[in-house]
Amino acid sequence: MRRTGGQLAMLVAINLFLLAVGALISGSFLSVFNLQSMASQVPEIGLLAIGVMLAMCAGNGGIDLSGIALANLSGVMSAVIVTSLFSSTESATAFSLAFILVALLVGLAGGLINGLLIARLNITPILCTLGTQMAFMGLAVVLSGGKAVTVGSPALLSSIGNDMIAEVPISFLIFVLVAALVAAAVKFTPYGLWLMLMGTNPKAAIYAGFPRNGVLIATYALSGTLSGLAGVIIAARNINVKFDYGSSYLLIAILIAVMAGVKPEGGYGRVICVVLSAIALQLMSSLLNFGGLSNFVRDFAWGLLLLTFLAVGRYDITGFIAPVRRPAIPSPPVPQASK
Repeated sequence: MRRTGGQLAMLVAINLFLLAVGALISGSFLSVFNLQSMASQVPEIGLLAIGVMLAMCAGNGGIDLSGIALANLSGVMSAVIVTSLFSSTESATAFSLAFILVALLVGLAGGLINGLLIARLNITPILCTLGTQMAFMGLAVVLSGGKAVTVGSPALLSSIGNDMIAEVPISFLIFVLVAALVAAAVKFTPYGLWLMLMGTNPKAAIYAGFPRNGVLIATYALSGTLSGLAGVIIAARNINVKFDYGSSYLLIAILIAVMAGVKPEGGYGRVICVVLSAIALQLMSSLLNFGGLSNFVRDFAWGLLLLTFLAVGRYDITGFIAPVRRPAIPSPPVPQASK
């Protein structure tokens, strides 16, 4: 419980610190327009980070490297299929609903493929998802011919990516709602209990009769569905979808999960911390943009942060700085020899 509260408090402090630094650098940093712009950029990467968190919590080196590739495939395949059936201008609502449905189904199918390969064939998760990442990207290239596929701006889809409710971007509200649903599933359902215990001690979970294969398949299926939803939001924010969109998103999604305190060895992770971590990364990215730094400097900063948080999580840095003094345990009295 102390670890949970400390991680949450640290992320809140980081966000407040970044907001304060931004306000000092530029008065326009905390303007309504800039905050709305930042909030609209959080969902797509935040959804991918939640998927990474779920895969990490499963343990056994679990990770989903195929997230952004599957999100792009969902958008490209949905655009190719739906544009052949509906017009984005004449049947805007039907086009939008069909696009969302197909993208989510493609994401679900990709996640199921990952889960089945890992659970049934016992393929190492990092190698499996690396392979499917390349397969998903290759399929997207074949379907699109290596070019951007035009989605257009149908009303419903465009409103998801660009409109506001109470001055808050709709995409950000969708992200918060989905994050809350995933958090509730992890905390209050048997699936969440099985997921965390399986990540903590997989052998004990198997002997206890936990449905290991079912949990793995469900985890990667949920991660894939989140990738499909990220593909929808990407398409909603842009008029085109492409196979190589967000090439640095994989690194950032892993960094968000590690910053949120998710244990790479499995068994621990909180969705609320992932959400706060995603917001912190977006604030940091905006600060670097305000400073006029290039994307190469930003990628270097992301990599350095990832290594730093991995080191902090691996070693008890606070123990070196402020070692905890344990009270001395009195030794038992020595019995006196009888005369």
